[in-house]
Amino acid sequence: MAPAQAELVRSGACNEATLSQPFLRWGDSNLYELLPGGNFERSLSGWTLSGGARKVTGSETYAATGSLGAYSLSVPAGASAQSPFTCVNASHPTFRFFARNEAAASIARVEVIYKTPLGTAAASLGAVALSGDWQPTLPMLTNSIAGGLLYGGTGQVALRFTAVSAASRIDDVFVDPRMH
Repeated sequence: MAPAQAELVRSGACNEATLSQPFLRWGDSNLYELLPGGNFERSLSGWTLSGGARKVTGSETYAATGSLGAYSLSVPAGASAQSPFTCVNASHPTFRFFARNEAAASIARVEVIYKTPLGTAAASLGAVALSGDWQPTLPMLTNSIAGGLLYGGTGQVALRFTAVSAASRIDDVFVDPRMH
């Protein structure tokens, strides 16, 4: 019998989350899972909010989770919100979310935070310019292969959203576990 080999980059699902196609109306047929607490409808347990970021009434208007929500996340200028850590591997390559501005010229900086053996490390993914209406963002990379290599194929990442120039609203954050 051949010895078992460690899998360098895992591609199977990390968990048993429910999958949906929340961005289908925008031509994205990929299956996504909702990030833990990513619809902001219940407790924000696991989320780290700073600088006045808070849950507020008003949700994205497309019912991307299957029903119209009542809440979203308000992130004032200079404030940030970090999601709970979630499992990623090679099958979790992208994420998307809904956003809008609360003031003209709103820009949100997006980062991926990785757990490493020495603590956490952040990777900036860039900035998203927001409009006055709820819109889905373009897909953004989780860099899941790099995150997964840190722990033998599967890693833990969190997403951090920071309002750079003016207040931003974030809602319904989804990770694509099986991009095709």
